[in-house]
Amino acid sequence: MKIIYIATGAANMYCGSCMHDNALAAGMKAAGEDVTMFPLYTPMRLDEENVGERKIFFGGIKAYLLQKYPRPFLGRDLLLQIAGAQALLRLMPRFDIGSAVDPVANAEMTVSMLKGESGNQRELLEEFVSWVKTHYQPDVIHITNALMIGVARQFKRSLQVPITCGLHGEDIFLEGLPQPYQNEALTLIRERAQDVDRFLAISGYYGDMFSKWVGLDASKIDVVWPGIALDDYRNLTPDSSPRPLTIGFFARFVPEKGLHLLVDAFLRLVRSGEFPNLQLRAGGYVSRAYKTYLDEIQKTIRDNQLEDRVKLLGTLERADKLNFFRQLDVFSVPAPYREPKGISILEALAAGVPVVQPEHGAYPEWVNATEGGILHRPHDSADLAEKLAILLRDAKLRKQLGQQGRQGIFEKFSSEKMASATLDAMRRVLKNNSTTL
Repeated sequence: MKIIYIATGAANMYCGSCMHDNALAAGMKAAGEDVTMFPLYTPMRLDEENVGERKIFFGGIKAYLLQKYPRPFLGRDLLLQIAGAQALLRLMPRFDIGSAVDPVANAEMTVSMLKGESGNQRELLEEFVSWVKTHYQPDVIHITNALMIGVARQFKRSLQVPITCGLHGEDIFLEGLPQPYQNEALTLIRERAQDVDRFLAISGYYGDMFSKWVGLDASKIDVVWPGIALDDYRNLTPDSSPRPLTIGFFARFVPEKGLHLLVDAFLRLVRSGEFPNLQLRAGGYVSRAYKTYLDEIQKTIRDNQLEDRVKLLGTLERADKLNFFRQLDVFSVPAPYREPKGISILEALAAGVPVVQPEHGAYPEWVNATEGGILHRPHDSADLAEKLAILLRDAKLRKQLGQQGRQGIFEKFSSEKMASATLDAMRRVLKNNSTTL
């Protein structure tokens, strides 16, 4: 099967969606399929081998300028030519663009992109479709998520192939859009859903929630759980050297991931006096856009004289991340956001670390499927502290949940399992298309 995979880059940021897309494309390639993955906007920053193409379509700078300057003026063509240069786009991972993904600042461009062939970026879409039509004859095209659904109609008209589209995490961006842009975006997604043959939701929770919110036909949605590349985890063992009990966090340092709640829960555990020398280690991408948020957390740490017990490590490369997981006893990302995927949760479980997660979003699915952790009341740092204490007190329970969680990940959340389920869905689409022609 020949597959074109349309993903999106995030410049210098490690993001769960990029990791998911790369793992899925790599898994389908490993299964023997002919997969070509194109990142849009910017290159993808990954901590494993990048299987995407080097060429970037819908260059982020040019797409922005087409939105800002839709009408011709003297020098516009030269400006757009420079902005679309591949060499310039490949420099983008060197820069912090955390603030560039602000839904308020990008509301008009989001709506324009969803309009596809009638939006301000239509020349970029025509270039992309023409390139694929000239160089490839795919059997199916997969679009990473519904924010990119605007490209589907033109591809379908030109190539006459089925389209599948992922559903994973669009809601947090869409919820941040101001009105009337939010309603317009939801309407466009609902209308352009007819251009998609099947939607592949990353969790049962998200498929149900998103379809009801947007108004998608639930019968067109398959659930394909996420998977991670597990080769580096197969021989990963806990650090057996003497060390204090340690809680871990690994996610972007943004409010929706809940680091502030974990720091508050940690403070409660320290004040209890039950866990002498308890440590907290937090890794993840840090953007200047969230400096105020991080400053408040650091102030809490200083005010309570916890500098020697709480370490904010920032971005970790793959080897450092794997070593980070080896040194943890419990892991938690107490996200206030109803997370649809939570890739770092799967990574912690793969490393044999039990988790404590909020009882909302996809987390109950992952915890129940792996039996690798316990759930706490969302937004409640006191309950989080109590649930963390249950595991911190009981080494036997930590070991049991860690072993169960690790086994569950290897059985149900591998990139191979994810790729197989995705390919099965695509084959059903191709079969249905052939019978209706």
